[in-house]
Amino acid sequence: MSGPERESSGERMSEPERVPSAAAAPRERAVRPTKADLDAAKDRTIEDVLGPSLDVLFCGINPGLYSAATGHHFARPGNRFWPALYRSGFTPRLLAPEEQGLLPSLGLGITNVVTRASAQAAELSAEELRAGGERLVRLVTEVRPKVLAVAGVTAYRMAFGEPKAVIGPQESRIGDARLWVLPNPSGLNAHWPLDRIADEMRRLRESLK
Repeated sequence: MSGPERESSGERMSEPERVPSAAAAPRERAVRPTKADLDAAKDRTIEDVLGPSLDVLFCGINPGLYSAATGHHFARPGNRFWPALYRSGFTPRLLAPEEQGLLPSLGLGITNVVTRASAQAAELSAEELRAGGERLVRLVTEVRPKVLAVAGVTAYRMAFGEPKAVIGPQESRIGDARLWVLPNPSGLNAHWPLDRIADEMRRLRESLK
């Protein structure tokens, strides 16, 4: 899948933070959002985590209310994204969602198919998902990661009009960027335990060598 290249916006990306070792000073415990916080987070957006020369741009379906309330991707307790990222070897230690700013120093970024937050991905319309696919084409053309990895096969099928897509590498591309589909790491996705999600992420990481 390819789209017309878009001219760079000219914005300079900030210098990526470096990942401290496991022996670094302990992080402050993240404050859990209240019910009022979650209610207020509906339709909110979260900034993408981007940087220069990304190896992989991970892509969620859309932010959940917990993530939107905290401003951190894949933040709800029970989501397997961060543990799978560590187990697959993408990060040198288990990162917390509030450490997402460290990812670009590892050649990693995060975005979403649909930017607005909702309680469940099922609330998204087919039109929103298709529009999200078009947005991703523009974003990938701009940022130029080596791989766009969408975490959710159903969302990928809808966003890119590929109803037969399965987990793993895809034949389509966006410019030079390869497309890859990963399992949805949500804790509600009982069909995919953590070890299997990590295995799929590891397969992606090994394809970069």
